[in-house]
Amino acid sequence: MTILKTYTLERANEFIRDSKHLLKDDYRLNYHLMAEFGWMNDPNGFIHYNGEYHLFYQHYPYKPVWGPMHWGHAVSRDLVNWKYHPVALAPDQEYDKDGCFSGSAVAKDGQLVLLYTGHVVTGPNPDQDYEQVQAIAFSKDGVNFHKYEGNPIIGLDQIPEGVSRKDFRDPKVMEYNNQYYMVLGSNDAQGNGLVLLYRSDDLLSWSFVNILAKSDGTFGDNWECPDLFLLGDKAILMMSPQRMPAQGEQYNNLHSNMYMVGEFDSEAGTFTFERYAQVDHGFDFYAPQSTLDDQGRRIVIGWMDMWEEDMPTQQGHHWAGAMSLPRVAVLDGDRILFSPVEEIESRRSNAYELTNVKLSGEQQLTVDGDSYELQVEFEAGNALEFGLKLRTDETGQEETVIAYHKEEGMLLLDRERAGIGPGGQRKAAVPLKDGKLSLRIFVDKSSVEVFAGEGEVVMTARIYPGADSRGIKLFSTGESQVTMLRKWDISQA
Repeated sequence: MTILKTYTLERANEFIRDSKHLLKDDYRLNYHLMAEFGWMNDPNGFIHYNGEYHLFYQHYPYKPVWGPMHWGHAVSRDLVNWKYHPVALAPDQEYDKDGCFSGSAVAKDGQLVLLYTGHVVTGPNPDQDYEQVQAIAFSKDGVNFHKYEGNPIIGLDQIPEGVSRKDFRDPKVMEYNNQYYMVLGSNDAQGNGLVLLYRSDDLLSWSFVNILAKSDGTFGDNWECPDLFLLGDKAILMMSPQRMPAQGEQYNNLHSNMYMVGEFDSEAGTFTFERYAQVDHGFDFYAPQSTLDDQGRRIVIGWMDMWEEDMPTQQGHHWAGAMSLPRVAVLDGDRILFSPVEEIESRRSNAYELTNVKLSGEQQLTVDGDSYELQVEFEAGNALEFGLKLRTDETGQEETVIAYHKEEGMLLLDRERAGIGPGGQRKAAVPLKDGKLSLRIFVDKSSVEVFAGEGEVVMTARIYPGADSRGIKLFSTGESQVTMLRKWDISQA
């Protein structure tokens, strides 16, 4: 087979090494993973392996824009402090010459195994003319990977009838009942996203089982990055529907994220769902992927950006894209509660606390910052609306607003005046509990993540305020009370 030399691991790693000094730090995050240089999107190959979390990611090292995809690679022992490894995969074979697209990782026989999609452009229009197959790569040291000589392991001839001949990607593999099951994102070429299920005994030879799940016309025209896993006594199918029509205040981004709670029948290859919901209700969360760690935790992480949105760091900063905080997923009845991994608490410093503050109008805190955690509990009282304004400036021109409308029962994330970059508002229903609202908020230079209630709602946004916009304000229309507020700075490693 011809080896293509346009993109190689050696070239990518050398370029990153020689270019890192060009990075601008203005919006670089303190405690979220970004690419070492250039572009990052989907998390890939998330796995806890030999005592370390490995997180690969879609990566174009040469520019802060999407390009022929490589796999970047970082490792961590605590999901907070990350160390970069060399680029793991480059598009250097005929079956992946235009991109090593998203996929997953499995540990087998003492090796770390990557399964990914090889993307090939077949005509003059790269957005329309392409083919995709599934490929595999192995590593004995968890750092250096070699691609299987028998690739592709699932070719075009294994796409079932009635399924798109080109959208066939993002393998996620689950070991279940001593067999491997792979889910792949696709569509029926008639405007309905779907997930395909394949089965294997050895990761190399795969047989098609069934269409695991399919949109009824309301869940988008293509499904990407599916992830099938067990949580409690249920099966979860998590995926990213493209161009899904909005449902009221939900699914308002160009592309969405979703989880379904249901039952998986491995013999029939079916998944029946009881309930579905967004994984994240904010602006910037896509392609989430999960792993099970040695503590039995199901941890989910997503790309903390959105397609076709303005990314200011693409203009002269030499990087774009970041990962969300890793989140622990716990089943609670037919819903999933998400909470940030507790390891983030190891980075806290400069503790600050308020208790039982009556609130009417606006009140600025005596502390500020651009990288911190807030825990706050409001007692709604007779207020119509209450909340916080973050990353505020002295002129009142910049602010990111987190507000609760009591009558609507809705939590609002408003970045209309957050700085440069995209604006807009997102809302999510959050019920008060005994008249109180609990929020846990993480701000990190150019991001904000809000965990509401017990974690039933999470809202994520990228924001790009000025460096001097560091203020924190409380506000209330009518009288409410802050029963508790704690703040910690979250330091850079």
